[in-house]
Amino acid sequence: MTATLSGCDSGGGSGDVTLTVVAADYGTSEENKSDTYWDAVARDFEASHPGIEVEVTVLPWTDVDREVARMVKDGKAPDIAQIGAYADYAKAGKLYSADEMLAIRTQANFLPKLVDAGKVNRIQYGLPFVASTRLLFYNEKLFSRAGLKAPRTWSDIASDATVLRQRGVTYPFALPLGPEESQAETLMWMLSGDGGYTDDVGSYAIDSEENVRTFDWLKSNLVDKGLTGPVAPGGLNRAKAFEAFAKGQVGMLNGHPTLMEEAERKGVEVGMVPLPGAKGPTEGSMGVADWIMGFRQNDHRRPIGEFLDFLFTDKNVIEFADTYDMLPVTSSASASMEDDPRFKPLHKFLAALPQAEFYPFGKTSWARASESIKENIGKAVEPGASPESVLERIARESAAAEAAE
Repeated sequence: MTATLSGCDSGGGSGDVTLTVVAADYGTSEENKSDTYWDAVARDFEASHPGIEVEVTVLPWTDVDREVARMVKDGKAPDIAQIGAYADYAKAGKLYSADEMLAIRTQANFLPKLVDAGKVNRIQYGLPFVASTRLLFYNEKLFSRAGLKAPRTWSDIASDATVLRQRGVTYPFALPLGPEESQAETLMWMLSGDGGYTDDVGSYAIDSEENVRTFDWLKSNLVDKGLTGPVAPGGLNRAKAFEAFAKGQVGMLNGHPTLMEEAERKGVEVGMVPLPGAKGPTEGSMGVADWIMGFRQNDHRRPIGEFLDFLFTDKNVIEFADTYDMLPVTSSASASMEDDPRFKPLHKFLAALPQAEFYPFGKTSWARASESIKENIGKAVEPGASPESVLERIARESAAAEAAE
């Protein structure tokens, strides 16, 4: 997809400029492919910025990160990439920092937690493009029939799951610790137990006392008691768990806005509450963000900045979030959605975003640490397993990856 856009000089001089943009496709069918969004942004930008041509390539998530990495390796980096990670490129000196590209009003409008998640060595290189938070979902019909209230604590989860199993629910609590996205499920549980992937100074703390205690509880109180369903958590991927929830087969699981829409479309009445913790609702939630960045290679700093300033106007931010049931990354767009009754189903997710905790995106070692979590965390709750030993293995592999940075 190519669109002709307009007007600003490159790093120094003026004249016609061609910007290349590579972006990920968030669509689930031909009808909602992301090409439509980028085409509209390009046309709107063209109307007020003559002189810049923007070539946008939209690729599936399965290909986009790998394709951008290939382009960079071949010395043909795009001007702008909207992908899943930025830290490797920032550490290699290939990216503009946010303050080199953006107007002050644009940079100041990002939600502070997302600004922090976009930093390497205290400098922001990753610009948050879209975000999501997680809440605990429960099937209201199953809960009502069983006379249950929404859980607030881990103890509530265990007792509710016991009742649901007695009533024949297939997955009283679906616990997807399979390799698809178990790093997300893992972080949600760690946060609910006052732990996390890193400590207060940003070092890995995967085998902390809090995290070990959390997985000991999971294994002893949910998995060993048969409350997580017919598929072992290590063999259950998020997509299958979400699919089962949308079919009415799951009592509880940790979910995000896209699942809410899908489940309600299939007639499942969805209840949502903050993640239950050991003693009460968790104050923060897990957040997920995808990133957009500007590459230095073609010396197009100024046109890159103008395009990004335009991209992050409320109209464009809200339109993308609305189309794909995601959350906006700017304060002004978030406030607009919170004030708009059309977005009431997202309000609980929006409320969780300012205090959300994110993956340690700024660590280039995070990719390897994440892979170790995906490969091993399901083993922590297997029969006869030692959660502490599994977490220690992940911690060792993560520390080794960080030492090799």
